[in-house]
This record gives sequence, structure tokens and C-alpha cells, in this order.
Amino acid sequence: MVSVLLRNALRKDTMRPLRLLGGLLLVLVMVATAVPLATQLTPAVLAVVDPQPSVPPPVTPELQIPPTAVAVPDVVTPLSVSAPAPDPAVLGPQLDEALQIPGAGSFAGTVVDSADGRVLYARDAGRLQPPASNIKLFTAVAAMTYARPGQTLATSVLASEGAPGELYLHGGGDVLLGSGLSDPGGVVGRAGLGTLAAGTAAALPDGSGPYTVYLDDTLFVGGTLSPTWAEGDVESGEVAPLHALAVNSAWLEEGRSGGPRSRDAALDAARTFVAALVPAAAERGITIRPDVQRRPAPEGAETLAAVDSAPLGEQMRRMLEISDNYLAEALARVAATESGRPASFGGATDALAAAAARLGVPEEGLTIGDAAGLSVRNAVSPAQLAALVRGTTTSDEPGLAAVARSLPIAGLTGTLATRFDDGAAASGAGTVRAKTGTLNAVTGLTGHVVTADGRLLVFSFLAAGLDGTTAEARDAADRAAALLAGCGCH
Repeated sequence: MVSVLLRNALRKDTMRPLRLLGGLLLVLVMVATAVPLATQLTPAVLAVVDPQPSVPPPVTPELQIPPTAVAVPDVVTPLSVSAPAPDPAVLGPQLDEALQIPGAGSFAGTVVDSADGRVLYARDAGRLQPPASNIKLFTAVAAMTYARPGQTLATSVLASEGAPGELYLHGGGDVLLGSGLSDPGGVVGRAGLGTLAAGTAAALPDGSGPYTVYLDDTLFVGGTLSPTWAEGDVESGEVAPLHALAVNSAWLEEGRSGGPRSRDAALDAARTFVAALVPAAAERGITIRPDVQRRPAPEGAETLAAVDSAPLGEQMRRMLEISDNYLAEALARVAATESGRPASFGGATDALAAAAARLGVPEEGLTIGDAAGLSVRNAVSPAQLAALVRGTTTSDEPGLAAVARSLPIAGLTGTLATRFDDGAAASGAGTVRAKTGTLNAVTGLTGHVVTADGRLLVFSFLAAGLDGTTAEARDAADRAAALLAGCGCH
């Protein structure tokens, strides 16, 4: 009995440390489990109990963001007046070689130093010929001579107390209207007929009507088609009957810059306006008759609503960049009006010639038949074109200086976007700025370029008598202009 009790006592004494050790191990396991759990839970608990201020996500510096397009270069520092000009004796043979074309046709051309007017190259420079769309340089100069770059054109709705129930849609010369709401950042569609309709409905008394809308497009006078334009150019949409208001330069497909054009762009614009006005007026119980008729607004009619075009400087740039014939003719009539001449074909061409004369362009033999370059009467020499462009590069007048800055950039913008992209012409990409022009038997390139030495040169290259070699002539003109860009030629 004693031995049994002793044995039990010894077992208890032995098990006590084991139980203590087991308890200690259990505590250690719980601690080991709790530490990582607490590490994960504590921030979440603290975020709820004591939330920290939010930290904005990191912003990538602008300079580290990859570009999505090629930046358009511009002159950021003045050119040095002491930069050396090419030596005519060195430049001449190189240009003669660049301007060689196979087959029929030949080039006339000139290169002039912008700073002092010295002629550095002349090859039949006085030869008069159709310049194609190079004539638009005269149009741009006239628009910026007689109007201001920031000037806008209003398309308005007029009403008169003496003609109740009549509304007059008045064209102010804007042929870049949009059919919908005005686009504040656009050149085409800066003034929207949808916005004009909403403004007109808001200006009419609730429940009034019915109203008849009349089209007043009397700002432009005389014929709407030049007798010197080829029928094929009209049929293909190169140009169309000209009116004092149009949607998207009279192209039938809004948003495009090519294809067929409306044969009555003003009437189409008026119908688009009425289609927007009818529902806008109906919301206020106002009745609008759906038909449109032509009738001049009575004298003294007052403006109910109006929308303003893009500034003329922006329109001029678009005209030069995409070589828009319809827009060119409209801007020429604006120039005629601002110069005190009738807004007709004759008034427009007179304004173009007068503006050129003010810049010192030689007048002998100069014949301007239209503002777009489609007329068979146009006769201009490379020397006259170069004098015109030089006038824009040296002028202190903001409008004329804007003409020089608005020319298409080789390889980047407008009609030069797909040129100067390979071969000998590639060196002119981004440096040459010029107006293009091509007809069946002629092609031309007129503009300015900064040489590798930093000298600003003005050039004009016109080819005539072409027969199936228009593409080769264009390439030759590009090579010649690119040669100027890369040539020190001392």
C-alpha cells in the first residue's frame, strides 16, 4: 500500500513538469499564430479607427509620356541676319539638275533671298503660265490685307416688324457651317445651324407662328459659276456654284474634304436650318412652315439670333493646307467686300491683284482669272509668286505674316503630308513650307525654306507643257526644294 502511494506520488511529480511544458508550448504556438495574423489585421483595424489621409497616385511627368503624333515644328528663335546665303554659281547647276524631267514639259523657277531680295537662281523666271492652286497665295494675301485674322463672319436670322410671320436666314459669307451644334474648337462647324435654330426658337414668343423662313444669300453678287471654269471640274466637285453660306464648303458628305458638292449649297443649308428649327420651336408651341424660299431681308430687319464663324486667319490656313477651291472663292469675296469692291468674280480678282501690288509684286503680264486656280485665264510667273511670298515673310502686318506661317509643311501637314517622304526629297521634310498646285499639264510648288546655314529663302518652281509626266514633275519640284533645305552651296 505504501509502495502504491509512493509510486502515484512520483508519477504526479513527473507529470507536473510535462504539463507545464505542454502549456508553454501551446502558448508559444498561439503567439506564433497571432503575430502574422496581427500583422495583417492591424493596418485594416487602424485604417478604420484612425484613417490616414489618401495619397494621390503617382503622376507620370509630361516629358516621360510617349508622343502620339509628330509635333509640328515652328521657328522659336529669330534667324541670324549674318547667316551665309548660297552662292548662285554653286546653287544654279544643282537646281538645274534637280528640275530635269523626262518627256514633254519644262520648269521655270526662281529662288530669292528673303532678307535682301537678291535673286539667287532664275530659270525662265518671268515665264507666265497657269499656276494652278498656287494662285491661292494671292487669295490668302488679299484676305489678310483687307480683313483681320481674328475677324469672324456671322450667319444670322433676321425679323422685321413690317413683315410679321417672316424669318430671314442671312448668309454672311461663312461656307464652313456645321449642320449641328456649334463646335467651339473647330474651323469647320465653328458656327452650327443647330445652335442657330435653338437660338432662334428661344427668341420667338411662346405659342407664336406660323413663320415662313426665307433664304437671304444676297451678300455675294453676280454669277455663281465662273465661265472660265471647265465643266469637268464642276461635275467632279472641284468647285461648285458659289453662295454666301454653305455647310462644310458645299461638300455633300459633311466631315469630308472631297467628293461631289452641292449645286445649291445655300438652299441646302437653309433646309438643314429649318429641319432643326421646326422641332426646337415646337417645344415652345411655335409653328414653323417647313418650306424655304429665297427673298432678301427687308431693310431695317433686326437680328434674332446669330452664330459666328471661325476667325478668318484660321479659315485662310485651312484653305491653303487642303487647297479648298470653294473656300478660296468665298474668302476672295470677303476680301472684295472689305476692300469696298462688289463681292463678285470681278470684284474678287481685282482685290487679289490690288493686294499683290501693295506687296510690290510686279504687275506686268499678271492675269488673275479666279481665286482657286481653276481658271484658264490665270497667268502668273515664278518671279511674281516669289515676290508675293517674300512680302509675307518680311511683313510686320500680323495677317500677312500669318500667310507665311500657314503654308503646308513638307511631310507633315495638308497637301504636303504625303510628300517629301523618301529619296532626295526626304531632307526637306519638316523644313520646306509651300503651296502645291496641279492641273492636267502644269504643276507648281511655291514657298519658303530655311537652309542648313539658317538663311531664309523663297522659291517658286512651275512646270508647264506636261504630258503624262505630272508625277515626275512633282518629284522634281520636291527635290529642288529639299536641295535648298540641305544646301550650303558656298
